[in-house]
Amino acid sequence: MTAAQADLQIDRPTVADGAELWRIARDSKVLDLNSSYSYLLWCRDFAATSAVARDERGEPIGFVSGYLRPESPRTLLVWQVAVDASHRGRGLAAALLDGLAARTVAEHGVDTVETTITPGNTASERLFTAFAERHGALLEREVLFDAGQFPDGPHDPEVLYRIGPFAL
Repeated sequence: MTAAQADLQIDRPTVADGAELWRIARDSKVLDLNSSYSYLLWCRDFAATSAVARDERGEPIGFVSGYLRPESPRTLLVWQVAVDASHRGRGLAAALLDGLAARTVAEHGVDTVETTITPGNTASERLFTAFAERHGALLEREVLFDAGQFPDGPHDPEVLYRIGPFAL
């Protein structure tokens, strides 16, 4: 943990965090922005498989949203990772991901992490590649959804990153 991370608290999101998580996602300019309503629901229904980083005042400055795959309950699907612009470059996304993975391993027996990344999103590619390396896990990639499957206009393909099995 770096000195910049020492003042941070990483815990579960609450419904009261939903609006701020929506703002962080919106301001990222790279995430597919969901409705504000969906972030409120996410904080209510998927808090056990998501994480929020808080600054010294307790305000959200980053988050990871995820869920356990119904057909594969030992797999954590990471939906979104976002860090407020003023806190980027300090290893916060990695700390959030590591913290969430450790919690879901302990509480749910998770042994695999999945996420999707669009080609060219080098920050996410580096984040998840480094996660696999830190935890000595295999990393497999395959196109999950090709560009033609998206009904709402041009969209890059989504590449599935499957990391595991691992034990933390």
